[in-house]
Amino acid sequence: MTSVQVDKHNAGNEAVSGEAPGEEGYQRGLGSRQIQMIAIGGAIGTGLFLGAGKGISKAGPSLILAYAIAGVVIFFIMRALGELLMYRPVSGSFSEYAREFIGPFAGFVTGWTYWLFWVITGMTEVTAAATYMTYWWNIPQWISALVFTIILYGVNLISVKLFGELEFWFSMVKVTAIVGMILICAGILTLGFSDAGDTASVTHLWSDGGFFPHGIGNTLMTLQMVMFAFLAVELVGVTAGEAKDAKTVLPKAINTVPWRIAVFYVGALIMILSVVPWTSFEAGKSPFVEAFSRMGMSAGAGIVNFVVLTAALSSCNSGMYSTGRMLRDLALNGQGPQFFTKLNRNGLPLIGTTFSAAMMLIGVWINYQWPGEAFNYVVSFATISGMWAWIVILICQIRYRLKSDRGELPKSEFRSPGGVWASILSLAFIAMVIVMMGIDKDARVSLYAAPVWGAILAVAYLVLKSRNPEGAAFAKRN
Repeated sequence: MTSVQVDKHNAGNEAVSGEAPGEEGYQRGLGSRQIQMIAIGGAIGTGLFLGAGKGISKAGPSLILAYAIAGVVIFFIMRALGELLMYRPVSGSFSEYAREFIGPFAGFVTGWTYWLFWVITGMTEVTAAATYMTYWWNIPQWISALVFTIILYGVNLISVKLFGELEFWFSMVKVTAIVGMILICAGILTLGFSDAGDTASVTHLWSDGGFFPHGIGNTLMTLQMVMFAFLAVELVGVTAGEAKDAKTVLPKAINTVPWRIAVFYVGALIMILSVVPWTSFEAGKSPFVEAFSRMGMSAGAGIVNFVVLTAALSSCNSGMYSTGRMLRDLALNGQGPQFFTKLNRNGLPLIGTTFSAAMMLIGVWINYQWPGEAFNYVVSFATISGMWAWIVILICQIRYRLKSDRGELPKSEFRSPGGVWASILSLAFIAMVIVMMGIDKDARVSLYAAPVWGAILAVAYLVLKSRNPEGAAFAKRN
């Protein structure tokens, strides 16, 4: 292990030992309760509350199996991330690890791609939140979008603790909704109450055309939608630089991934599809709304609308949080404008967060001006850019594990089960999902956008290299 690597490792260990500012200047204001709920909330979003309807109509009950298999892969991705975080917990971890274990260009691409992922996600989610508001009030969408953006922007500039607290309650709403649905469905199955009581039965999982009603091929095609639903689960890694007692809190949060997926995805779908036959669901409609309707609960649509509103605001809130930190990480390493390095008096990345919030507002304007295909093409890129972070995490974990096993780097206290082979198999699974995206004409546009973005970054990196060789050579902090 080189002296530079020893210094970095020691600095990381010192940073997680207490609540003092970390090596990057951030305040460690995120406690265990907040980190746990951020980790839970990251795995629950509109992909489940709204998107699952399309998956059910396409694969039937076998969608449950798709979520279970993808959940295993997500667990290995998160454990790979956990191994890296315990080696060196830093904010902006993905690009940091990419620079160290792959190279400076990989760090440059990862940082800017993850930033773009959250900006685009923020654009779509704040617009979606404004749309959900029209369910109750006839308010122009741009007004709601503007108000939501300003409020969340203000929250992210007051303190990281306030961000964590808001995210805690956003996640609590989502968790409460799913647990409530599971308990209601369990009551219907055992006690037979409500309008669905006479027909509710677990036999719906295999009696209406079988467990694979449209064949295994269609089930495989839903894997891309399933993986998209899990995007943002890696956000807990960005909180590493601001977590109190990160060495204890982060492993606990990561180890909750299996039961989170088992309860909130697999468990919820088993219950819903047992109470309501899968043939009742269709793309574009929430399975939660349909289930409430079949139960004779007219307030169901309003409840789900409130839940997806909080899910959208939660995603936008997370986007503002992560983009500011990613821009600052890039700037600290000479791979972004230096003014992004500035923190306000509360230890928050003021300029980076402001710039990202402004970009999200531009997205609202774009959506207002061109609500058709042009904006959809931009949005579709968020999916492939989000998975890029997972690919980088797995590659970095493989390289780190090989180096630590050779004694070149200290071994992590939170080693991923399955080691290198689990990460290789996870990479193969992601590659299969990308192939499925290429086959699906609706998702193919994401793959068209990726090389365009890659070319833009390649040109930008060449410009950076000519103007700032130190930053391009990964010399600032490594």
